[in-house]
This record gives sequence, structure tokens and C-alpha cells, in this order.
Amino acid sequence: MQTDPIGVRVQVEGVVQGVGFRPFVYGLASRLGLAGQVGNDGHGVFVELAGGRSQIGEFLRLLEHDAPPLAVIERVTVTPSARTVRAGGRFLIVPSDRLGSSRTLVSPDIATCADCLAELADPTDRRYRYPFVNCVNCGPRLTIVRAMPYDRPLTTMAGFAMCAGCLAEYHDPADRRFHAQPICCPACGPGLSLAGAPGDPLTGAAAVLREGGVLAVKGIGGYHLSVLASDERAAAELRRRKRRADKPFAVMVADLDEARRLCEVDEVTAALLTDRARPVVLSPRRAEAAVAGAVAPGNRCLGLMLPYTPLHHLLLAETAAPIVLTSGNSSDEPIAYDDRDAYDRLGGIADAFLTHDRPINLRADDSVVRPFRGKGMLLRRSRGYAPSPLTLAWEAPRQILGCGAELKNTFCLAKGRHAFVSPHIGDLENYETLRSYVEGIEHFAALFDVRPEVVAYDLHPEYLSTKHAMGLPDVELTAVQHHHAHIASCLADNGEYGRVIGVAFDGLGYGIDGTLWGGEFLLADLGSFDRAGHLAPVPMPGGSTAIRQPWRMAAAYLAGLPGVEAPAVVRRDQPQWDDVTSLAVRGGIGAPLTSSAGRLFDAVAALLGVRDTITYEGQAAIELEQLADPAERGRYPTTLSQNGGMIVAAGSDLVRAAVADLATGTDPAVISARFHNGVSDLIVRCCLTLRDATGLTTVALSGGVFQNMLLVQRTLERLSGAGFRVLTHVNVPANDGGISLGQVAVAAARDRDHPVVRPGLS
Repeated sequence: MQTDPIGVRVQVEGVVQGVGFRPFVYGLASRLGLAGQVGNDGHGVFVELAGGRSQIGEFLRLLEHDAPPLAVIERVTVTPSARTVRAGGRFLIVPSDRLGSSRTLVSPDIATCADCLAELADPTDRRYRYPFVNCVNCGPRLTIVRAMPYDRPLTTMAGFAMCAGCLAEYHDPADRRFHAQPICCPACGPGLSLAGAPGDPLTGAAAVLREGGVLAVKGIGGYHLSVLASDERAAAELRRRKRRADKPFAVMVADLDEARRLCEVDEVTAALLTDRARPVVLSPRRAEAAVAGAVAPGNRCLGLMLPYTPLHHLLLAETAAPIVLTSGNSSDEPIAYDDRDAYDRLGGIADAFLTHDRPINLRADDSVVRPFRGKGMLLRRSRGYAPSPLTLAWEAPRQILGCGAELKNTFCLAKGRHAFVSPHIGDLENYETLRSYVEGIEHFAALFDVRPEVVAYDLHPEYLSTKHAMGLPDVELTAVQHHHAHIASCLADNGEYGRVIGVAFDGLGYGIDGTLWGGEFLLADLGSFDRAGHLAPVPMPGGSTAIRQPWRMAAAYLAGLPGVEAPAVVRRDQPQWDDVTSLAVRGGIGAPLTSSAGRLFDAVAALLGVRDTITYEGQAAIELEQLADPAERGRYPTTLSQNGGMIVAAGSDLVRAAVADLATGTDPAVISARFHNGVSDLIVRCCLTLRDATGLTTVALSGGVFQNMLLVQRTLERLSGAGFRVLTHVNVPANDGGISLGQVAVAAARDRDHPVVRPGLS
């Protein structure tokens, strides 16, 4: 017996726009014989259905079970709808509803799918060798979206009217381009050009590379600079023009086989390289790899990535060799993405520009990951990952902006339980980067309909992110100590909120006592923290100059160890050694005290002759880690003392032991390993002491020092062996790129616990 039809309205929230969700719903409803309609709205996708109860039940089951691969369904709400029953008829895709506030999510940019690559390589296909082929399963998303809902008129594809062929695909429910917003072809879409050069742009671009030139390439999220990876002279010249002395360049290879010729690629690395995000993956370099020394000087690893746009696939095929693909900027500037700005800023660097006329709305640099415990550890979260939201432990009572830190800056906007961390912005040290930061906040706020009522910022008064917060009108300000933000970031990243032993090791952060912290043991939850221990403070001679010149930290540590001498570093830096040592002894304004773990690593790196000066942040510590002998299990002991109930760990003991081994001719690789193992031992012993005092059994590790794989692995082994549950970062970096998430998590917790939040500390 046929039952009367029923009607329902289904609201689907999550990443459901720009991922083929409406075509999927259309096909599912049509297959089940249901009438109604589907469309985008400010909350995601709405579906109105009329049909039999069993068919609608099956629809709701398959809606989540068979969703498109790029979709992320967060919530499905079903309500009765008599209007749907009265409407009857067919099932339709209808225009988007743009009324009301927006809760919809935006997909990251997705690497070219296998189906589109097959068309790209098929001489009989109308998109053969077309650099902008895409479909509902791949292509640009975040970087072309101007506003929501995700419809072509609200993207940078608005200026490209679809031809008859693309229109037919767009309206064909059986086609994978059904309602694909960036759909295009050679007849109607963006075009490729090689500025100032006639003929085929790809052929000309490959010729520029083969002749040793520097090529600027416009991608999805901005411009890159490229040379042949095997060309020593070209790589060195790119360094000179870009003013980037040592920091490694990324290398793009055509496929996994080519990746394996350059690096050791295990299953985890292969999975990361082929992930739809297509990040740069740090991989151990093969000794015989045909890569110029200037690509990654003094580095055992290469940053590899596979092509993630049709243009990259075509350029790699035309060049038939690995290429350097590094951010299109000069040192310390944001990546160029606007065409006019790119020509202005990169004109003195690039010999030619391989570009196109599809505008980029939002810059997004490449993401960087490192294989870690069977998955990836994010070092930079950007293209391919942002703006996928992270979920807060509870709903934020008010909407929040986390302004982030000064270095490796990101910002974060929170609404409800969603925290939207921006793509990597960089170091807020110049006007261009600050402008990118401010524009990014404005764009994200409009895109996700966030109007911040609470603004969280770092304690450091000179951070440009802090100054930005202070200048915002009609908001409530809440200061979040830097290392508390690190631990809160790790908690939020893991969906945790309870009190933990937090170990925050990094370069520097402004402490609540006005000194520079960086080797911290905190008892912390999301809303508050107590400082329970730290590395013994030492002077930082010359202030920020000591960051750029690690030998100054060696001088500071040795000044506190009478009778301990390290002749080699003294000879290398003799012209200034006595003055710097005297400054360290006097202390004060010219030599502020710091408990920084990063500066301790710098001191040992200088003592071992690894690096007296640096050209990029963290360089000395990175090279000290690479020097270490992984087979060495010996460790240097450290004295732990109590000062007013605070644990103080004597980092100078590690320096003393390293100098003693150096004097007896011990291999620096062994000394480096013993130092790393000693730091790990120090951490474990402090955590054991705090567990005895508090009963806490969970440890959260955060801060840039915990991107050191040797240190993390040794520390995890020993903490786990001692019965601790250990939290490390998963979805945001342990470095300052995760600070904005931590700030938001702290502000949300304070707002929840104390509805009226006062500026300042907990």
C-alpha cells in the first residue's frame, strides 16, 4: 500500500560548498525518486525533499555515508516541511540563498585529480595541455573565493563567461563538472603567457630554465621563483638576487620515482607527497642526488613536493628535470600574488614571468611538513590545509580574534566551536607583511561572517600583532602569555582542555615578570597557568643581536662558568669576545636575562663550530640537530634545584660537559647527540618532579624547539616509558604558527569561565 509522501528540509553544515556536494545530492535524490531542490546558503547546503518515508530515510543514511571525497559534514539538521510536499515535481538545483549570517566552511585549494590529469595528457580531449583544467574534485578554492556562498560570480572566475561546451557540462548531472564553479577550457577560460616572449609559453619557460635563467611562475596562491635544481650557478644566482643566503629552497619533482632518486622516500613520506594538500615534505637527501649544493646548503634534507596544478605538471614535463620552486619574494617579504606587485617586486630577480590572467584573491604560501610517527608534523600550515577549521573544546561565547605572534605569524578567528587559522603570513617585520596580515584578517572576517568582540594578543609590547590589537576599536582585549598560548595551542590541537604539565621550549617569549622566557615548565589548562619551572636564566649579550650571532650566547654561558674555556670559539670571534663577555657579566639593559631553550641550543652550536652567525631563524639549532649521531645514547647530566618552589634547571651543566668532551677530542657529532639526550633527560626529570607534586600525568610539548625530531623522539620515548600520556601537535605547527590558535583557545576559556573578561592576565 502506497503511503502519503512526507516533506523535510535538510540543512547540511561543514565543508560542503565547492566540493561537488549539490551535484551529489541531486544524483542521490533523483536515484531514489525524490522531488525537491538543493542549494547553497549561508549555513552550507540546504535540501528540501518530498517522497516516501523509507526513501527519505535511505537518502539521509547515504547523504553522510557516500558524500564526495572533499566534503566534510559537521552537522545535519532535519525538520518537517509541508511546503516541499505541496511543491511536488522534479528535483532541482536552485540558485544560492545569500540571506542571513554565514556559517558555511570553505575548502582549501586541492591538487589536480587523476581524472583531470588524464584529460590533460589526452591529445583527443578538448582540455589537452590546458593549464587550468579542474573539476568538482580538485582545483582552486580558498585563493579564488571573494565571498560566500561559493558561486562563480563571487570568485575570481567571474570575469570568464562559460562557453557552450562548459555550460553543457556545468548543467549535466552526469558530468563531474556539474556545478563546478571554476570550470573552464581553452575557449573560455584563463590563458597562459610568458611575459615578453613570443611562441608557446611552456616551451619558452623551459628554455629559460635550461639556459640557467630565473623564472617567475604564477601558481594558485602566489608567485614562485624557479631554476633548474641541478644548476649550481643558477641556484647561487637566485640566492644572491633573492637575498636569501642559506635557507633551503624547495624542489618540485614530477612524480614519486623522481622523488626517490633524490631522497629516501618511505611509505609515510610517499603518502604525504601525494596527499591532496601537496605540501613540501622534508626528506633525507641521497648522497648521489643530482641537486646543486646551493639549493639546500649544509642540509641533510631536501624539501620535496609534487606538482599540484596542471601548470606545474606541464612545466615539469616540458623541463624534464626537477626544479627549484621557492616563494616569490625577497627575503622577509610576503609572497607576491598580485600581478602588478609581482612585476614590481620580482622584476629584479626573475629573467622571465610565466603568468596567467586568473586573479588570485588571497595569497597562500606552500605548506611544509616533516614525517613523524607514521604521519606528518606540520612546520608551516598554509596552502592545502587552510582554512579547514579546528574544533574548540566548547563553543566560544563570543566571537574572537587571535592576533598571533611576531615570527611565523598566523591569525585565528573563532566563531562557535570553529577556529579558522589563516594561511602562513610570515614575520611581521615590515610594512608589506603587516599589510598582508591586516588584509587577511579583513577577508577572513568577511568570508566566515566573524565580527570579533574579544581580541587576544601577545604580552610583548613591541610585536606588531600586539600593536594591531591595541588599535582596534570597540573590542575587549585579553593578553595571553606567549608560552601559555603554546601549551593552549597543543591542547586545542588535540581536543583537550584539562590541566597538564606543559613544556614550552622556544626562542623567546615575553614573560609575566618582564624577562624573556623560553625554557618553561607550566601547570596549565586553557584558561590559566602557573610557572612551575624553567631553565636557569642567562644574559643575552646585545639583546636581539645575540639571536643573529649565536657565538654571543656561547660567550654568555662561558662567562658564568669560571675556569671553563673553549679556545676555538674564542679565537674565531676574538675581536669582540672580551667586550661581549664583559657585557654578559654586567647584564642589565644591554644583556637581558633569558631562560630560552633556543638560545641554549645556539650556544652549543657555536661551541662546536656549527654556526657562529645565522641567516635565518633557528639555523644554528637545525644544523646542530643534523650534526648529531643518532646512534649515540650517552647524555649529559643537569642539576635541578628549587628556588621558592620553582624548579630551576642548569643549562650551563650541558655547556660545561660539551666543552669538556670537546677538549678531549670527542667527535662533535657525539657531543651534539649527548647534548640532545641531556636536554631530553632534563625535561623528563622535571616532569617526574612535577608529577610527584601535582599528580598530573599528561604532558603537552610545544614551541619551536619541539620541531627538532631527535629531541622529540628521545623525549617521547622516555616520557612514555615513565608512564606519561604525551600530547604533541597534529594540525598546527608547534612553532609560533600555532600561537594564534592558542590565544583563541585561552580567550574562549576565559570568556566561558568569567563572562566579563578583563584585559590582562589570568
